[in-house]
Amino acid sequence: MELNRRILPYYMTYPGSYGPRNEDTVIQDMEYLQQMYPCEVKRYQKRIAQLLDKMDYEGSMIYDEYPDRFTLERLAANAVQILKREEEDSGSDDPVPPEKWLWLKDLIQVLICNEVYKRRHGGRRGIFYF
Repeated sequence: MELNRRILPYYMTYPGSYGPRNEDTVIQDMEYLQQMYPCEVKRYQKRIAQLLDKMDYEGSMIYDEYPDRFTLERLAANAVQILKREEEDSGSDDPVPPEKWLWLKDLIQVLICNEVYKRRHGGRRGIFYF
């Protein structure tokens, strides 16, 4: 009987699974697909990356094992307020309808979660190749 047999984690037993070795591939795929975002969403993504740069430090809540849902929702609400203020200050002739900001909050929250995931797993911080 062979006692030096190495026991593999369950995720390494399935072909094509995303284990620790393939995590870079997952991040690269995510960044590639983010390049295909619509123009307006790309703009929001860049701004969210800039906002999260300020929160990217050792001990930050974005690196908590289980980030708090309320904190992420509050971060999304603050980002929406910042984006709303920037839209108003840009001097655009067309005012943004209030309905847009309702669904935009959900979009911003998803973009924040994606950016936090990317940062937690070694993705490029705020660097975009659009």
